[in-house]
Amino acid sequence: MSAPLYQLKAEFFKTLGHPVRIRVLELLSRREHAVSEMLSEIGIEAAHLSQQLAVLRRANLVVPRREGSAVFYSLTNPQVAELLRVARTILSGVLTGQAELLADLQAAEPDTVPERRGSAPR
Repeated sequence: MSAPLYQLKAEFFKTLGHPVRIRVLELLSRREHAVSEMLSEIGIEAAHLSQQLAVLRRANLVVPRREGSAVFYSLTNPQVAELLRVARTILSGVLTGQAELLADLQAAEPDTVPERRGSAPR
């Protein structure tokens, strides 16, 4: 019996649940990149990038291409780039709403300083 769709979706989102993997996918959303380019863009150790690329390869989100001694990566599906764009739009809306709420709270009581938990009132 195969896994239910919701379980497969959860595994997919777990794969996306690492900042380095998201950064790699964002870079590859623009164009194919050599591993050396990604290293300089992301600023992590080669071994760590290699581990993250392996996770993305196993999930069939990226595909490598060898050219001489260089290895280039690209997205297997352009819809991954669209998913990242949609996520950015959703987050922008959430953060805008939070910023508006914060501004409203600050405007409502401009002379108060929020108390920190565990500290005595001022």
